[in-house]
Amino acid sequence: MCGIFGVIAGADSRFHSVDFNSIIDGLFVLSEARGKDASGLMLLSEAELTVLKRPLRAKKFIGSSTYKSEIKRFSEINKKPGETYGFMGHARMVTNGSEETHDNNQPVVSHDMCMLHNGIIINDATLWQEFSAMERQYEVDTEVALSLVHHFRKSGQSFLQAFKNTFSLLQGANTLALVSADTDALILATSNGSLYFAASADFSEIVFTSEKFFLEQALRDPNLKPIFADSKIVHVEPGEGYYFSFKKLLPKKFHLDGLDLANSHGDRRVASRILKDIRPSKETIGTPYVYLNHSNILENDKFVSRINDIVSGLKRCTKCILPETFPFIDFDEDGVCNYCRSYKPLQFHGKATLDEIAARYRRADGSPDCLVPISGGRDSCYGLHYIKEVLHLNPVAYTYDWGMVTDLARRNISRMCGALGVEHILLSADIRTKRKYIRQNVVAWLKRPTLGTVPLFMAGDKQYFYYAQKLKEQMGIDVIIYNMNRLERTDFKVAFCGVDERKSKQEIHYALTMSNQLKMIGYYAKEYFLNPAYLNSSLLDTAFAFFSFYQIPKEYETLFDYIPWNENEVNDVLINKYEWETAKDTVSTWRIGDGTASFYNYIYYTMSGFSEHDTFRSNQIREGMISRDEALRIANRDNQPRYDSIQWYCKTIGVDVQAALNSINMAPKLYPW
Repeated sequence: MCGIFGVIAGADSRFHSVDFNSIIDGLFVLSEARGKDASGLMLLSEAELTVLKRPLRAKKFIGSSTYKSEIKRFSEINKKPGETYGFMGHARMVTNGSEETHDNNQPVVSHDMCMLHNGIIINDATLWQEFSAMERQYEVDTEVALSLVHHFRKSGQSFLQAFKNTFSLLQGANTLALVSADTDALILATSNGSLYFAASADFSEIVFTSEKFFLEQALRDPNLKPIFADSKIVHVEPGEGYYFSFKKLLPKKFHLDGLDLANSHGDRRVASRILKDIRPSKETIGTPYVYLNHSNILENDKFVSRINDIVSGLKRCTKCILPETFPFIDFDEDGVCNYCRSYKPLQFHGKATLDEIAARYRRADGSPDCLVPISGGRDSCYGLHYIKEVLHLNPVAYTYDWGMVTDLARRNISRMCGALGVEHILLSADIRTKRKYIRQNVVAWLKRPTLGTVPLFMAGDKQYFYYAQKLKEQMGIDVIIYNMNRLERTDFKVAFCGVDERKSKQEIHYALTMSNQLKMIGYYAKEYFLNPAYLNSSLLDTAFAFFSFYQIPKEYETLFDYIPWNENEVNDVLINKYEWETAKDTVSTWRIGDGTASFYNYIYYTMSGFSEHDTFRSNQIREGMISRDEALRIANRDNQPRYDSIQWYCKTIGVDVQAALNSINMAPKLYPW
């Protein structure tokens, strides 16, 4: 989920330390796209391991005075014949542990060892309980791996034995790079294949990255190109690792679940290097946040209870459950709405056609043959399972994290990719900036609540189409396979802008006719004029979102255009086969990985009397999947506030949750109030 990389020059290397400057900077700039919350660097010499890390994106980190002075000091070290030196770097996207706490950032230092970690150890809490003699000091999940290695080494195991036993206990998609101050070796390993390296012809130098494209770009550096001219890039397969002795960087492969090398490879001990962790002079302390208390929740529940009573009395379609407040709705003499009257049942291309398409793209050499966007939600997670296990393709999973992907979603992505052995590429936005944009638009919206402008809260995620296409081209993959489900279409969101898509013939999932695009732009222009608070620094990002969502060509396949979507099957496979995690504040599995959904659905429900749950269940009724009574029951249940999720959303973007709920509750309604 983050970007990790490193260059090690062995005893017989042709490098000089001054050559590293441009290489380090170049790898940091490349890796920044995978994490902008923090950056860290480990410098390795015969005498010391020096760690420097800060809660800064890579471009700011490499421009800092501390970074420059430390690199200068390292570059001035006189390299002696027979000595090893190098560096390992990390561009972090925060998953566990705030980046404002120094020890949570990568590389993580503990027990005279230094580790770079890409991924999520989803069972770290369980491991701390199981090995209760180990003392936890940090919030970051990486610490448990270092503590376990230390624990096993204390029992007499070698560095590699201890690492292998540790890795066997870790769950999730994890890629690790480990060095120790007292051992002359580097260990690289991955559970899902997000790891690549190249070795020079005489094994005097190695370069590794968590992504093939980054390694390809790095090897074009003028300092590296001559030395690695004849080198092949090695993909570390899921469940594999490599042990490199610094004396001679000959790659020695081992299997994480096998006995090879476990007893045959002892440690080459060295006089312990000094391990220095250059800490900031002062760490940032976050602003205290006021949470919803029990009495406030009870008071809000009284309001919602009144809403429930009114909404239950709204006129609804006698076939589906859409209410009279739904945009552009009308009812015939039998009480059936126009959406039901014009509905055409979904037509699927069929499993046989899907198999033919899979055969067309499947690569005989086992290299990646498709890109599968995964959000951590149930449909994308199930789709990844189906594409890998049923279609027998070799996917690379891709996530665009814009700051509203929840920790639960990230853990589920890690579960899926780790269990399936699927390489995962997470493209991280500048999350601090994205969250600032969301806050600006939420604060503006609360000043003048209108249903048509609610999608501004979600504008920041639309670039995932753009970056998916870009990543596909970078990796030389022929097809993107999405896992959208047509039952989840929410055309009412643009309908609140006065845009009626019912007569559109668009076949792709996310599109508007040109005339409707212009109509929507006109609506937003009017709202911006009426509410100047929208004229903030998010404008360019919002424009880019519109371009990504509606303008760029979308060439992809969609799994559920070929096979029917079955909710019970999806839930059963995910929960029972992969132990997929569900949310604590709802029994539903839908939208639980999307940090925005509970907030905007609360708005839609309280202001209009329906939400996405009503449209989704209505489509299920039309497809004959559930009865109307069942749809009403489920929608009523799922329309109730998810306070934990709403709390997380407001805290994350920096908005007072109680003030936000009060403003929403007082907003104009589409029904008598």
